[in-house]
Amino acid sequence: MKARIGVLSLGCPRNLVDSEVLLNRLNLKGYDIVDIDKADVVLVNTCAFIDDAKKESIDAILDLAALKKEGKLKKIIVYGCLAQRYKDKLSKELPEIDAFVGRIALDKTPERFAITSKHYAYLKICEGCLNLCSYCIIPKIKGKFSSLSADAILNKTAEFNKNRISELNIIGQDISGYGFDLGDKEGLKGLLSKIVKKADNIHWIRLLYLNPSRISDDLLKLIRDESKICKYIDLPIQHINERILKLMNRNTSKKEIINTINRVRKIIPQVALRTAVIAGFPSETDSEFKELLNFIKQTEFERLGAFSYSREEGTVAYSLKNQLSEKTKRERLDLIMSTQQEVSTQVNSRLLGKVLEVLIDEEDNGKYLGRSEYDAPEVDGSIFINKPKKKIKVGDFVKAKIVDTLEYDLVGEVES
Repeated sequence: MKARIGVLSLGCPRNLVDSEVLLNRLNLKGYDIVDIDKADVVLVNTCAFIDDAKKESIDAILDLAALKKEGKLKKIIVYGCLAQRYKDKLSKELPEIDAFVGRIALDKTPERFAITSKHYAYLKICEGCLNLCSYCIIPKIKGKFSSLSADAILNKTAEFNKNRISELNIIGQDISGYGFDLGDKEGLKGLLSKIVKKADNIHWIRLLYLNPSRISDDLLKLIRDESKICKYIDLPIQHINERILKLMNRNTSKKEIINTINRVRKIIPQVALRTAVIAGFPSETDSEFKELLNFIKQTEFERLGAFSYSREEGTVAYSLKNQLSEKTKRERLDLIMSTQQEVSTQVNSRLLGKVLEVLIDEEDNGKYLGRSEYDAPEVDGSIFINKPKKKIKVGDFVKAKIVDTLEYDLVGEVES
Protein backbone atom coordinates (compact mmCIF):
# COMPACT_ATOMS: atom_id res chain seq x y z
CA MET A 1 0.00 0.00 0.00
CA LYS A 2 1.42 3.37 -1.03
CA ALA A 3 1.86 6.16 1.50
CA ARG A 4 -0.84 8.76 2.00
CA ILE A 5 0.59 12.19 1.15
CA GLY A 6 -0.33 15.64 2.46
CA VAL A 7 1.06 19.00 1.40
CA LEU A 8 1.67 22.30 3.15
CA SER A 9 2.20 25.06 0.58
CA LEU A 10 3.74 28.28 1.92
CA GLY A 11 4.56 31.57 0.25
CA CYS A 12 3.22 33.04 -2.97
CA PRO A 13 0.83 31.68 -5.63
CA ARG A 14 3.85 30.63 -7.70
CA ASN A 15 4.67 28.15 -4.95
CA LEU A 16 1.06 27.03 -4.98
CA VAL A 17 1.35 26.14 -8.66
CA ASP A 18 4.48 24.10 -7.92
CA SER A 19 2.62 22.26 -5.15
CA GLU A 20 -0.28 21.42 -7.45
CA VAL A 21 2.15 20.20 -10.12
CA LEU A 22 3.95 17.93 -7.67
CA LEU A 23 0.73 16.54 -6.22
CA ASN A 24 -0.56 15.82 -9.71
CA ARG A 25 2.58 13.83 -10.50
CA LEU A 26 2.22 11.85 -7.27
CA ASN A 27 -1.50 11.30 -7.84
CA LEU A 28 -0.80 9.91 -11.31
CA LYS A 29 1.63 7.45 -9.70
CA GLY A 30 -1.15 6.13 -7.48
CA TYR A 31 -0.49 7.93 -4.20
CA ASP A 32 -3.48 9.03 -2.11
CA ILE A 33 -3.49 12.80 -1.55
CA VAL A 34 -5.03 13.59 1.84
CA ASP A 35 -5.27 16.29 4.50
CA ILE A 36 -2.17 16.64 6.68
CA ASP A 37 -3.85 15.13 9.75
CA LYS A 38 -4.44 11.90 7.78
CA ALA A 39 -1.07 11.78 6.01
CA ASP A 40 1.85 9.38 6.40
CA VAL A 41 4.16 11.73 4.50
CA VAL A 42 3.97 15.53 4.41
CA LEU A 43 5.57 17.67 1.72
CA VAL A 44 6.36 21.23 2.78
CA ASN A 45 6.77 23.71 -0.06
CA THR A 46 8.81 26.51 1.48
CA CYS A 47 9.53 30.17 0.77
CA ALA A 48 12.80 32.01 1.45
CA PHE A 49 12.15 35.40 -0.14
CA ILE A 50 12.38 37.49 3.06
CA ASP A 51 12.99 36.85 6.76
CA ASP A 52 9.29 36.58 7.64
CA ALA A 53 8.79 33.93 4.95
CA LYS A 54 11.79 31.95 6.17
CA LYS A 55 10.52 32.11 9.74
CA GLU A 56 7.07 30.89 8.67
CA SER A 57 8.67 27.97 6.83
CA ILE A 58 10.93 26.99 9.74
CA ASP A 59 8.05 27.21 12.24
CA ALA A 60 5.91 24.98 10.04
CA ILE A 61 8.72 22.42 9.71
CA LEU A 62 9.25 22.35 13.48
CA ASP A 63 5.52 21.81 14.06
CA LEU A 64 5.58 18.83 11.69
CA ALA A 65 8.75 17.51 13.31
CA ALA A 66 6.90 17.45 16.63
CA LEU A 67 4.11 15.40 15.03
CA LYS A 68 6.67 12.97 13.65
CA LYS A 69 8.23 12.61 17.09
CA GLU A 70 4.78 11.74 18.45
CA GLY A 71 4.46 9.02 15.81
CA LYS A 72 1.71 10.83 13.89
CA LEU A 73 3.86 11.18 10.76
CA LYS A 74 6.29 8.81 9.12
CA LYS A 75 8.22 11.19 6.88
CA ILE A 76 8.69 14.90 6.20
CA ILE A 77 10.05 16.16 2.89
CA VAL A 78 10.99 19.82 2.57
CA TYR A 79 11.29 21.33 -0.87
CA GLY A 80 11.15 24.69 -2.65
CA CYS A 81 13.08 27.89 -2.07
CA LEU A 82 14.24 27.31 1.51
CA ALA A 83 15.52 23.84 0.67
CA GLN A 84 17.21 25.16 -2.47
CA ARG A 85 19.02 27.88 -0.55
CA TYR A 86 19.85 26.28 2.81
CA LYS A 87 19.84 22.51 2.19
CA ASP A 88 23.24 21.77 3.76
CA LYS A 89 22.64 23.90 6.83
CA LEU A 90 19.11 22.64 7.41
CA SER A 91 20.04 18.97 7.03
CA LYS A 92 22.46 19.37 9.95
CA GLU A 93 20.08 21.35 12.15
CA LEU A 94 16.92 19.37 11.38
CA PRO A 95 17.78 15.66 11.40
CA GLU A 96 14.05 14.87 11.67
CA ILE A 97 13.62 15.82 8.00
CA ASP A 98 13.88 12.87 5.65
CA ALA A 99 14.75 14.76 2.47
CA PHE A 100 15.42 18.23 1.13
CA VAL A 101 14.54 18.93 -2.51
CA GLY A 102 15.25 22.19 -4.37
CA ARG A 103 13.36 23.74 -7.24
CA ILE A 104 11.28 21.66 -9.63
CA ALA A 105 10.98 22.17 -13.38
CA LEU A 106 8.08 24.00 -15.02
CA ASP A 107 5.38 21.45 -15.72
CA LYS A 108 4.38 20.72 -19.31
CA THR A 109 1.25 18.69 -18.60
CA PRO A 110 -2.18 20.28 -18.43
CA GLU A 111 -3.52 18.37 -15.43
CA ARG A 112 -3.93 20.11 -12.09
CA PHE A 113 -4.42 18.71 -8.60
CA ALA A 114 -6.32 21.61 -7.07
CA ILE A 115 -5.50 22.50 -3.46
CA THR A 116 -7.22 25.88 -3.59
CA SER A 117 -10.77 26.83 -4.42
CA LYS A 118 -11.68 25.04 -7.61
CA HIS A 119 -13.35 28.05 -9.23
CA TYR A 120 -10.08 29.91 -9.80
CA ALA A 121 -6.59 28.81 -10.76
CA TYR A 122 -3.06 30.07 -11.25
CA LEU A 123 -1.18 29.54 -14.50
CA LYS A 124 2.58 30.03 -14.24
CA ILE A 125 4.02 31.02 -17.62
CA CYS A 126 7.65 31.63 -16.65
CA GLU A 127 10.19 30.93 -13.94
CA GLY A 128 13.14 32.94 -12.65
CA CYS A 129 13.61 36.65 -13.25
CA LEU A 130 15.14 38.93 -15.87
CA ASN A 131 15.89 41.61 -13.30
CA LEU A 132 18.83 41.66 -10.92
CA CYS A 133 17.46 43.85 -8.15
CA SER A 134 20.09 44.33 -5.48
CA TYR A 135 17.82 43.26 -2.60
CA CYS A 136 16.41 40.09 -4.17
CA ILE A 137 17.69 36.52 -3.83
CA ILE A 138 15.14 35.02 -6.26
CA PRO A 139 17.48 34.88 -9.32
CA LYS A 140 19.97 32.81 -7.30
CA ILE A 141 17.27 30.47 -6.03
CA LYS A 142 15.21 30.12 -9.20
CA GLY A 143 17.96 30.31 -11.81
CA LYS A 144 17.89 32.13 -15.12
CA PHE A 145 14.63 33.36 -16.62
CA SER A 146 12.75 30.63 -18.46
CA SER A 147 9.46 30.86 -20.36
CA LEU A 148 7.14 27.90 -20.71
CA SER A 149 6.36 27.14 -24.37
CA ALA A 150 3.21 28.72 -25.80
CA ASP A 151 1.88 25.26 -26.73
CA ALA A 152 2.20 24.02 -23.14
CA ILE A 153 0.52 27.16 -21.80
CA LEU A 154 -2.34 26.90 -24.26
CA ASN A 155 -2.81 23.22 -23.38
CA LYS A 156 -3.11 24.19 -19.74
CA THR A 157 -5.53 26.98 -20.63
CA ALA A 158 -7.67 24.53 -22.60
CA GLU A 159 -7.82 22.22 -19.57
CA PHE A 160 -8.89 25.07 -17.28
CA ASN A 161 -11.43 26.12 -19.89
CA LYS A 162 -12.80 22.57 -20.06
CA ASN A 163 -13.28 22.65 -16.29
CA ARG A 164 -15.09 25.99 -16.58
CA ILE A 165 -13.14 27.79 -13.87
CA SER A 166 -14.36 31.32 -13.17
CA GLU A 167 -10.98 33.07 -13.04
CA LEU A 168 -7.52 32.36 -14.44
CA ASN A 169 -4.59 34.19 -12.83
CA ILE A 170 -1.49 34.36 -15.03
CA ILE A 171 1.61 34.52 -12.88
CA GLY A 172 5.41 34.50 -12.83
CA GLN A 173 8.20 36.51 -11.21
CA ASP A 174 7.92 38.88 -14.18
CA ILE A 175 5.35 37.87 -16.78
CA SER A 176 6.05 41.05 -18.79
CA GLY A 177 9.32 39.38 -19.80
CA TYR A 178 7.54 36.37 -21.28
CA GLY A 179 9.14 35.09 -24.50
CA PHE A 180 12.38 37.04 -24.08
CA ASP A 181 14.40 33.83 -23.81
CA LEU A 182 12.48 32.21 -26.68
CA GLY A 183 13.11 35.01 -29.14
CA ASP A 184 9.36 35.63 -29.22
CA LYS A 185 8.88 39.21 -30.44
CA GLU A 186 5.16 39.25 -29.65
CA GLY A 187 5.89 38.44 -26.01
CA LEU A 188 3.14 38.62 -23.41
CA LYS A 189 0.70 40.46 -25.67
CA GLY A 190 0.89 37.75 -28.32
CA LEU A 191 0.55 34.98 -25.76
CA LEU A 192 -2.38 36.71 -24.06
CA SER A 193 -4.22 37.07 -27.39
CA LYS A 194 -3.93 33.29 -27.88
CA ILE A 195 -4.96 32.51 -24.29
CA VAL A 196 -8.14 34.58 -24.64
CA LYS A 197 -9.18 32.53 -27.69
CA LYS A 198 -8.77 29.29 -25.70
CA ALA A 199 -10.75 30.60 -22.73
CA ASP A 200 -14.33 31.02 -23.92
CA ASN A 201 -15.66 29.39 -20.71
CA ILE A 202 -13.42 31.44 -18.40
CA HIS A 203 -14.97 34.75 -17.34
CA TRP A 204 -11.94 36.56 -15.87
CA ILE A 205 -8.27 36.50 -16.83
CA ARG A 206 -5.97 38.36 -14.45
CA LEU A 207 -2.33 39.36 -14.93
CA LEU A 208 -0.06 39.36 -11.89
CA TYR A 209 3.39 40.91 -11.60
CA LEU A 210 4.28 43.23 -14.51
CA ASN A 211 7.58 45.09 -14.53
CA PRO A 212 6.92 48.86 -14.90
CA SER A 213 9.63 49.16 -17.56
CA ARG A 214 8.08 46.52 -19.85
CA ILE A 215 4.44 47.56 -20.17
CA SER A 216 3.74 48.49 -23.80
CA ASP A 217 0.82 50.53 -25.07
CA ASP A 218 -0.22 47.56 -27.22
CA LEU A 219 -0.47 45.33 -24.14
CA LEU A 220 -2.50 47.98 -22.31
CA LYS A 221 -4.88 48.35 -25.26
CA LEU A 222 -5.44 44.59 -25.32
CA ILE A 223 -6.25 44.64 -21.60
CA ARG A 224 -8.63 47.55 -22.19
CA ASP A 225 -10.41 46.05 -25.19
CA GLU A 226 -10.71 42.40 -24.13
CA SER A 227 -13.68 42.03 -21.78
CA LYS A 228 -12.29 38.86 -20.17
CA ILE A 229 -9.10 40.53 -18.98
CA CYS A 230 -9.46 42.20 -15.59
CA LYS A 231 -8.75 45.94 -15.59
CA TYR A 232 -6.16 45.36 -12.92
CA ILE A 233 -2.47 46.19 -13.32
CA ASP A 234 0.01 44.93 -10.75
CA LEU A 235 3.29 46.81 -11.18
CA PRO A 236 5.65 46.82 -8.18
CA ILE A 237 7.65 50.08 -8.09
CA GLN A 238 9.52 49.32 -4.78
CA HIS A 239 10.50 53.01 -4.36
CA ILE A 240 10.32 56.38 -6.10
CA ASN A 241 13.48 58.19 -5.01
CA GLU A 242 16.14 58.29 -7.75
CA ARG A 243 19.08 57.39 -5.52
CA ILE A 244 17.29 54.49 -3.89
CA LEU A 245 16.05 53.18 -7.25
CA LYS A 246 19.66 53.10 -8.47
CA LEU A 247 20.84 51.34 -5.29
CA MET A 248 18.06 48.81 -5.83
CA ASN A 249 19.23 48.32 -9.44
CA ARG A 250 15.68 48.78 -10.66
CA ASN A 251 16.79 50.00 -14.11
CA THR A 252 14.16 52.73 -14.13
CA SER A 253 13.68 56.28 -12.91
CA LYS A 254 11.10 58.34 -11.10
CA LYS A 255 10.11 60.01 -14.37
CA GLU A 256 9.70 56.67 -16.14
CA ILE A 257 7.56 55.28 -13.32
CA ILE A 258 5.30 58.34 -13.38
CA ASN A 259 5.02 58.17 -17.16
CA THR A 260 4.09 54.46 -16.99
CA ILE A 261 1.40 55.11 -14.39
CA ASN A 262 0.00 57.99 -16.46
CA ARG A 263 -0.03 55.80 -19.61
CA VAL A 264 -1.84 53.01 -17.80
CA ARG A 265 -4.54 55.31 -16.46
CA LYS A 266 -4.96 57.14 -19.76
CA ILE A 267 -5.34 53.97 -21.84
CA ILE A 268 -7.45 52.07 -19.26
CA PRO A 269 -9.56 54.75 -17.51
CA GLN A 270 -11.29 52.29 -15.13
CA VAL A 271 -8.08 50.51 -14.10
CA ALA A 272 -7.14 49.48 -10.56
CA LEU A 273 -3.42 49.90 -9.97
CA ARG A 274 -1.62 47.70 -7.48
CA THR A 275 1.96 48.21 -6.41
CA ALA A 276 4.49 47.07 -3.82
CA VAL A 277 7.07 49.16 -1.98
CA ILE A 278 9.95 48.49 0.39
CA ALA A 279 10.37 50.38 3.66
CA GLY A 280 13.78 51.02 5.15
CA PHE A 281 16.15 50.16 2.31
CA PRO A 282 19.81 50.59 3.38
CA SER A 283 20.80 54.27 3.73
CA GLU A 284 17.25 55.51 3.03
CA THR A 285 17.08 59.00 4.60
CA ASP A 286 14.09 60.62 6.26
CA SER A 287 13.58 62.91 3.27
CA GLU A 288 13.81 60.00 0.78
CA PHE A 289 11.26 58.07 2.79
CA LYS A 290 8.95 61.11 2.90
CA GLU A 291 9.28 61.35 -0.87
CA LEU A 292 7.96 57.80 -1.13
CA LEU A 293 5.20 58.50 1.37
CA ASN A 294 4.08 61.64 -0.50
CA PHE A 295 4.12 59.75 -3.79
CA ILE A 296 1.82 57.09 -2.32
CA LYS A 297 -0.57 59.85 -1.19
CA GLN A 298 -0.52 61.68 -4.51
CA THR A 299 -0.73 58.66 -6.80
CA GLU A 300 -3.61 57.00 -4.93
CA PHE A 301 -2.83 53.41 -5.83
CA GLU A 302 -6.05 51.45 -5.53
CA ARG A 303 -4.10 48.56 -3.98
CA LEU A 304 -0.70 48.57 -2.27
CA GLY A 305 1.48 46.05 -0.46
CA ALA A 306 4.50 47.06 1.61
CA PHE A 307 7.41 45.17 3.14
CA SER A 308 10.24 46.01 5.48
CA TYR A 309 13.62 45.62 3.80
CA SER A 310 14.96 42.14 4.52
CA ARG A 311 18.75 41.80 4.48
CA GLU A 312 19.41 38.67 2.45
CA GLU A 313 22.81 36.97 2.29
CA GLY A 314 24.08 36.65 -1.26
CA THR A 315 22.50 39.88 -2.49
CA VAL A 316 24.32 43.08 -3.41
CA ALA A 317 22.26 45.08 -0.92
CA TYR A 318 23.45 42.86 1.93
CA SER A 319 26.83 44.61 1.86
CA LEU A 320 25.52 48.16 1.49
CA LYS A 321 26.52 50.62 4.20
CA ASN A 322 24.10 52.27 6.62
CA GLN A 323 21.75 49.35 7.20
CA LEU A 324 18.76 50.71 9.12
CA SER A 325 17.57 49.39 12.46
CA GLU A 326 14.61 47.04 12.70
CA LYS A 327 12.82 49.70 14.74
CA THR A 328 13.21 52.31 11.98
CA LYS A 329 12.12 49.86 9.28
CA ARG A 330 9.06 48.86 11.30
CA GLU A 331 8.10 52.49 11.97
CA ARG A 332 8.39 53.36 8.29
CA LEU A 333 6.37 50.32 7.27
CA ASP A 334 3.63 51.33 9.72
CA LEU A 335 3.58 54.85 8.26
CA ILE A 336 3.24 53.49 4.74
CA MET A 337 0.35 51.22 5.71
CA SER A 338 -1.49 53.95 7.65
CA THR A 339 -1.06 56.29 4.68
CA GLN A 340 -2.40 53.65 2.29
CA GLN A 341 -5.31 52.98 4.64
CA GLU A 342 -6.36 56.62 4.22
CA VAL A 343 -5.91 56.37 0.44
CA SER A 344 -7.89 53.13 0.27
CA THR A 345 -10.70 54.56 2.38
CA GLN A 346 -10.99 57.49 -0.03
CA VAL A 347 -10.78 55.27 -3.14
CA ASN A 348 -13.44 52.89 -1.80
CA SER A 349 -15.80 55.73 -0.86
CA ARG A 350 -16.06 56.63 -4.57
CA LEU A 351 -17.63 53.22 -5.20
CA LEU A 352 -20.63 53.87 -2.93
CA GLY A 353 -23.84 53.36 -4.88
CA LYS A 354 -22.09 51.78 -7.88
CA VAL A 355 -22.93 48.32 -9.21
CA LEU A 356 -20.01 45.91 -9.53
CA GLU A 357 -19.68 42.43 -10.91
CA VAL A 358 -18.66 40.15 -8.05
CA LEU A 359 -17.12 36.68 -8.07
CA ILE A 360 -18.31 34.70 -5.05
CA ASP A 361 -15.39 33.03 -3.24
CA GLU A 362 -16.96 31.81 0.00
CA GLU A 363 -20.35 31.10 1.56
CA ASP A 364 -21.26 30.68 5.23
CA ASN A 365 -24.87 30.29 6.31
CA GLY A 366 -26.27 32.62 3.67
CA LYS A 367 -23.47 35.17 3.99
CA TYR A 368 -21.14 35.53 1.04
CA LEU A 369 -17.64 36.81 0.45
CA GLY A 370 -16.61 37.87 -3.04
CA ARG A 371 -14.32 40.07 -5.12
CA SER A 372 -14.56 42.52 -7.98
CA GLU A 373 -12.24 42.40 -10.98
CA TYR A 374 -10.17 45.00 -9.11
CA ASP A 375 -9.16 42.50 -6.42
CA ALA A 376 -6.81 39.54 -6.80
CA PRO A 377 -7.49 36.43 -4.70
CA GLU A 378 -5.92 36.24 -1.24
CA VAL A 379 -4.10 39.60 -1.39
CA ASP A 380 -6.71 42.33 -1.98
CA GLY A 381 -10.01 43.39 -0.47
CA SER A 382 -13.36 41.61 -0.39
CA ILE A 383 -17.02 42.42 -0.91
CA PHE A 384 -19.39 41.20 1.82
CA ILE A 385 -22.88 40.20 0.69
CA ASN A 386 -25.44 39.38 3.36
CA LYS A 387 -28.37 37.01 2.74
CA PRO A 388 -29.38 37.70 -0.88
CA LYS A 389 -32.92 36.75 -1.95
CA LYS A 390 -31.67 34.02 -4.25
CA LYS A 391 -29.15 31.32 -3.34
CA ILE A 392 -25.72 31.81 -4.87
CA LYS A 393 -23.01 29.23 -5.46
CA VAL A 394 -19.30 29.68 -4.90
CA GLY A 395 -17.81 30.48 -8.30
CA ASP A 396 -20.90 32.38 -9.48
CA PHE A 397 -20.80 35.97 -10.72
CA VAL A 398 -23.44 38.38 -9.44
CA LYS A 399 -24.21 42.09 -9.78
CA ALA A 400 -23.98 43.87 -6.44
CA LYS A 401 -24.74 47.46 -5.49
CA ILE A 402 -22.21 48.87 -3.03
CA VAL A 403 -24.10 50.06 0.07
CA ASP A 404 -21.19 50.60 2.47
CA THR A 405 -17.42 51.07 2.24
CA LEU A 406 -14.65 50.21 4.70
CA GLU A 407 -10.89 50.86 4.66
CA TYR A 408 -10.11 47.92 2.38
CA ASP A 409 -13.41 46.08 1.90
CA LEU A 410 -16.88 46.80 0.58
CA VAL A 411 -20.42 45.79 1.47
CA GLY A 412 -22.82 44.98 -1.34
CA GLU A 413 -26.40 43.97 -1.99
CA VAL A 414 -27.23 41.63 -4.82
CA GLU A 415 -29.65 43.15 -7.29
CA SER A 416 -32.82 41.08 -7.73
